[in-house]
Formats: sequence, structure tokens, C-alpha cells
Amino acid sequence: MKYFGVIVFLFFLSWGASAQSSREVNTAQKQGSQYNSTQKIKKVKKKKKSKKDQLIEEYEQRMKDNAKAYKKASKEMEKPQYSDQSYFGHKKPPKKRPLGKRKFCKECGIVH
Repeated sequence: MKYFGVIVFLFFLSWGASAQSSREVNTAQKQGSQYNSTQKIKKVKKKKKSKKDQLIEEYEQRMKDNAKAYKKASKEMEKPQYSDQSYFGHKKPPKKRPLGKRKFCKECGIVH
């Protein structure tokens, strides 16, 4: 009989403890749902990039910058100063003087 009384006592003790915990959880969930509906939702912060990802991004940025520089240089080389042979490396085409008045050019090393 003693054992039966102890078992019944433990049963009611555990049942009462579980009943209290479930009520607290339910009330906490209700309060949480009310809190979320009234408050603004916080934005999630972006994850910090790993070292490998940073190196890949830096590499891609360098490649873009180099491509831009090459494109600019090729566009510059299309100017007549660089593409036309009559300029001889001058910014403006040299003047064609008469035979008696021709001078030695220090820039290109040609008499014109």
C-alpha cells in the first residue's frame, strides 16, 4: 500500500509540473506573437565574407580595371598620331619644307 501511495504521489507531482510548463510555453508563445505583430521586423545582417571570397572579389576587380585600361589604350592608339606613318611620332604632322630650308628634327631624327 505504501508503494501505491508513493507512485500516485509521484504521478500527480510530475503531472502538475508538466501542466505548469505547458501553460508557460503557451503564454510565452502568445506574448511573442503579439510582440512580433506590433514591432518592426529587424533586417538580417549580411554574413561576413571569408578570406577566399575577398581574394576572389579583389581578383575580379583587378581584371575589370585591367580590361578598362587596355580598352582605353587601344582607343588612344587609334588616333592618327600613332596610326598614321606620316606623323613620325610627332603630335602634329611635320611640315614639309623646301629642300633648302629643311632642318634636322631632334624628336624623330629625320630631316624634314
